[in-house]
Amino acid sequence: MVFSSMVFIFVFLPAVILLYYVFPWRTWRNTLLCVSSLFFYAWGEPIYVLIMLFSVILNYCAGLLLQKTAGQKRGKLVLVVSILLNLAALVFFKYADFFIININKLFSLDIGLVGLPLPIGISFYTFQALSYIIDVYRQKVTPQKNPVYLAMYIAFFPQLIAGPIVRYTDIATDIKGRKETLEGFTSGLMQFFFGLAMKVIMANNLAVFADSVFGDYADASSLILWLASVSYMLQIFFDFAGYSLMAIGLGRMFGFTFPNNFNKPYAASSVTDFWRRWHITLSSWFRDYVYIPLGGNRCRPARHVFNILVTWLLTGFWHGAEWNFILWGLYYALFLLLEKYVFPGFLKNKVAAVFYRFVTLFIVLIGWVLFRVENLNDLASVLGSMFSFSGGDFALYVTEHAATCSKLFYVIPGIIIAGRLPSAIAAKTKKAVPESVYFALKAIIALALFAVSVLFLIASSYNPFIYFRF
Repeated sequence: MVFSSMVFIFVFLPAVILLYYVFPWRTWRNTLLCVSSLFFYAWGEPIYVLIMLFSVILNYCAGLLLQKTAGQKRGKLVLVVSILLNLAALVFFKYADFFIININKLFSLDIGLVGLPLPIGISFYTFQALSYIIDVYRQKVTPQKNPVYLAMYIAFFPQLIAGPIVRYTDIATDIKGRKETLEGFTSGLMQFFFGLAMKVIMANNLAVFADSVFGDYADASSLILWLASVSYMLQIFFDFAGYSLMAIGLGRMFGFTFPNNFNKPYAASSVTDFWRRWHITLSSWFRDYVYIPLGGNRCRPARHVFNILVTWLLTGFWHGAEWNFILWGLYYALFLLLEKYVFPGFLKNKVAAVFYRFVTLFIVLIGWVLFRVENLNDLASVLGSMFSFSGGDFALYVTEHAATCSKLFYVIPGIIIAGRLPSAIAAKTKKAVPESVYFALKAIIALALFAVSVLFLIASSYNPFIYFRF
């Protein structure tokens, strides 16, 4: 992983950028991004790149067919078949073993498992492809006539592995009409450096303690488990938000404008607000392509409850083929329904609203425990230990696990950085100093963080990445 990260940062990315800006024509630049993206994927998934190519061919043909059948009954048939074929690969590789295991348990059978590794990023590029054909069917966008350009959209390496989920409508005009500027490039480069620091400096170090405790929680006291939960809560934010920021920055360096994926989620005022701020592109995807087509909230309460349950059941299942993810999705469905039908008056009270911010953080924290511990028996044990509030020998645990417990020093900075303070300081600084000085300060901080990030990559071989498996 370290070698791959270093090769990406110092070999692959500079080579692509250099060639991109050497090429004078848009067609050449788009072709370079397509080829380099497929090469990038084939580097990590030599065989599975064929699945991606199948996705490109399928959706290219489906888009053209949907345009020809627009307004006709067979257009809906083309859409349904296209959706099913897109989902077929995702379901086979991601969920086949889950269904086989549970069918074997339910009917006392012994069906052999598929046992194939999950293609990296298949959940993300499948959802991008689905948004493309659905929006073509809805006539929100015209189909892409150039298969190379569509391949570039589906396989684009900056956000290929873990999003954000970029809809074709977001970048349709950028594919041919974007303008690369020095300001956009430098801004994107700084975003990449900030995202890299979030991932390498914060997420990786927080992961050491969280993974150590959740990997062997037998001798962990209640306090240790709560600290591990907070560490994981911060880890998953810096891990995913950092990658998203890197992807957005890389896109900007090539002239693309990707949607924001995070907006200070741990500053949310409610669970509903949290999901407007966390993984925004996934939340909006399920809203626009599942929740609203089901009827959204413009229906009777019973139907609305059904719509939320289905949407969040699928949201949980999207994250992984384990029962804990389904439980995690339904857990959030429950609190969303409570906020809608039980707490609305309570949340309008100013004092209650301040209190509920802390409740929201607690709900999210427990949600991340459900997300982290996949085995349901282990999950019950962990939650039982957390809420038993057993004292344990904290000093002895810290002594025996000194190296991992030292990573707890990242928790306080993590809480501060994940909150509102950094953006508030940046906003005040921007108003207080000339624009050139503000830019220089931001550039110096970004370069310093990049240098430290590289040192961390060189010094440590521990570089976990949560969202690779999705």
